[in-house]
Amino acid sequence: MRRRRLRDLSIVQNTPNSEEANSEQQTVVGSLNVPETLDEPAEFQSYLGIISRNANMLPINYESWHHMPDSNKNQALDNIKDRERVGTSNRQKQKFTYTAGSRSFASIADAEEISSGQKVGRLQLFEITYKKKDGSPMTSEAGEIMEKKVEYEANASTDSSVNLENIDNIIINEVLGPESRAQAEVQRLKDQIAQMKANTVEQIAKVQRKYAELQQQLRVEAAKREAGAAAREAVAVAREVEQSKKYDELQLQLQQMMQMLQ
Repeated sequence: MRRRRLRDLSIVQNTPNSEEANSEQQTVVGSLNVPETLDEPAEFQSYLGIISRNANMLPINYESWHHMPDSNKNQALDNIKDRERVGTSNRQKQKFTYTAGSRSFASIADAEEISSGQKVGRLQLFEITYKKKDGSPMTSEAGEIMEKKVEYEANASTDSSVNLENIDNIIINEVLGPESRAQAEVQRLKDQIAQMKANTVEQIAKVQRKYAELQQQLRVEAAKREAGAAAREAVAVAREVEQSKKYDELQLQLQQMMQMLQ
């Protein structure tokens, strides 16, 4: 059977100067002129990272793919199938459809905070990652959460007893269920740790200010002591000069009396 040489794997990344450039970065992985568009280069790089960490899976010392032992090919194929099964199982457990590809929540939140200049809350991040391009929610469950958010915010605007900062936790507790309450608890602990760090920084700053004040006070007191010592020394010198003058006067008087007696 004639073997067919596979064409090289090519990666083409759109640039901002492309005629058909869009807001999303795309990577095309082609083989035999059949391209596949990925959400992000990271999706392809992620699997390359697995291969690089396990050099025995697909060694690079073979000049041709046809020289690669079938055992290595089967191992790589089994690995891909295992990852696919895990991914399928995880997706079946998902209650909401995530729309941001392989980007992490942290990277999305950081980008949004840089763009808006404001801190991104959990529900705001939820809206960003679970909405379609047209702004509609991905699922009815996601839409329910967004509606709850609007409802609570409307109540908070007219009811002073409702704290805007607690809206996220209220909706998470009522809508998302126990797993999300655990996530909320983790977030609460993170917030507490951040607050503790902020308090610690403030306490350190207070101690440093107090230390600087004490140093200044010590310098002032040292200057006063030095000034007092100088003043006392000046008084002692003046006293000594005065006593020396009196001694000289007495000595002169004594000499005059001796002359008168002669």
